[in-house]
Amino acid sequence: MKKIVFILLACMQLGTLEAQNGNHFPKQDYDYFLDFFATRDRNTHQKALIYINDNWSEDFEALAIESLYFLKSPSTSSKLLNILQKKTGKNYTYDFNQWYEYLWNKDATYNEGYYFFKAALHRAIDSRFAKYFLSRQGQSKIRLDEVRWGGVIQDGIPPLRNPNMINANQARYLEDDHIVFGISINGDTRAYPKRILAWHEMFTDQVGGVPVAGVYCTLCGTVILYKTEQNGVQYQMGTSGFLYRSNKLMYDKKTQSLWNTLWGKPVIGPLVDKGIELEYLSVVTTTWGEWKKRHPETKVLSLKTGHDRNYDEGIAYKDYFSTDELMFNIPEKDKRLKNKQEILAIRLPGETEENIAISSKYLRKNPIHTGIINQKNFIVFTDKSGAHRVYFNKTIEFVAYDGQSTATDSKGNSWKLEEEELINTKTQEVLKRVPTHNAFWFGYKAAFPEVTLIK
Repeated sequence: MKKIVFILLACMQLGTLEAQNGNHFPKQDYDYFLDFFATRDRNTHQKALIYINDNWSEDFEALAIESLYFLKSPSTSSKLLNILQKKTGKNYTYDFNQWYEYLWNKDATYNEGYYFFKAALHRAIDSRFAKYFLSRQGQSKIRLDEVRWGGVIQDGIPPLRNPNMINANQARYLEDDHIVFGISINGDTRAYPKRILAWHEMFTDQVGGVPVAGVYCTLCGTVILYKTEQNGVQYQMGTSGFLYRSNKLMYDKKTQSLWNTLWGKPVIGPLVDKGIELEYLSVVTTTWGEWKKRHPETKVLSLKTGHDRNYDEGIAYKDYFSTDELMFNIPEKDKRLKNKQEILAIRLPGETEENIAISSKYLRKNPIHTGIINQKNFIVFTDKSGAHRVYFNKTIEFVAYDGQSTATDSKGNSWKLEEEELINTKTQEVLKRVPTHNAFWFGYKAAFPEVTLIK
């Protein structure tokens, strides 16, 4: 997501947000920060600066930093920066990564007014943004000062809804070494090329009769497949335009609640604390050649998406993927792995808080890996393309794997690796698949600070 340069002016419609929310207040502290965007009048700006300086409190820090991020008046920006630096004793100038890290590495200081400020400030970009913060009903599971605009409007990166799928032999635009994200539900097998999905970051569809959303956070390297129906409720998901710890936040159309992509839970809005957590399914990151070899019957995304994009391999986010630098910073980096080094995530939501991340580099060197989560044995098979498949293992010892579709146990039995299960070809014994997905290390660690790393 790229930062869009814009000017926030009279369209702020100050005061209407409180009125729409049923509240009528005298001028609040945050209103003085909004004055910078409501008018170009220098006298108004000067009065606001005097008020901010004379009435400074720690809860002004988030307001000031976020105002500076968007301010386009050099004179006002310089004066506000001087106040911020003087009050905090920090001289970070316009290095917003340093300002945000300073803010995030101490207890939150903002007050209730910050929600109104955030709604008013971002409403000028997209009127729908205000609902994210005003419909919260006092509920938030994440720090609001860590919620940052990613540079686009709601669904500005357009999800693919019920996208056109074609047969494998029709996908002449794909080469065997192109990266795809493979899924299989109830025998319905599909491939979503990275070169297409990176431009859309989400697809919604019925796969194998199951309503799903595949969510691709390009910034944190994660594709997660969620069942979007829970307890009889069908959630219509979209891309909010906001990030939390460099991880995209989803929203649901009905309530405009914000959802954490990696958690599968609503984190701001009316749905928070309602016991909602979407079930996720496995996604295999592999090559088109390996996927179609395993699944000649697979469907694959058509280039006819209804959108005009350059879908050539490696074009989308080319600069971002080519370095280890982040586009949006996080509170703290864990240097045990490089930021964008890929890991396999293994967790069992609803069963345990245990969380395991295994370096994909390690798994390539160890194509058979066993482990335990929540007192359950699991086994990871990593094929020649680097794709991982994980199964609950009981007590069976596997001694060989051909790097494709066949594993052998210590008794000489042959097992076939399927997308939803591992099958003993002689006895037909079945080991069920463990839902997993890949991610960049930095983003996964930021979402799950207590994760156990294997490398």
